Amino acid sequence: MKSEKLEVVRGSGNVFRDLRHENADVEQFKAILAAEIIKALDREHLTVRAAHARTGIAAADFSRIRNADLGRFTVDRLMSIVNRLGSRVEVKIRLHRAAAYEART
Repeated sequence: MKSEKLEVVRGSGNVFRDLRHENADVEQFKAILAAEIIKALDREHLTVRAAHARTGIAAADFSRIRNADLGRFTVDRLMSIVNRLGSRVEVKIRLHRAAAYEART
């Protein structure tokens, strides 16, 4: 094995931003919502079919969420699913000037 020196880089807290995705904030928010949906399913021991029966949301949608295939979902659709599972979403917004933020990273 080579003993190469690795560079340690501090992340921004948003992996999508670190990977320079165009819509990083939206992708991060969708991932957080999906994680909460998965937690609710696990907490209630719901299969995707049982979740469908309880919420009316297609079992295939729950399967996509479990597989982190979030491309077909909007933020409001994911929030709606969270609500149908019996939870509420509270969003706090903090704005940063994009140029100032990028200068720090």
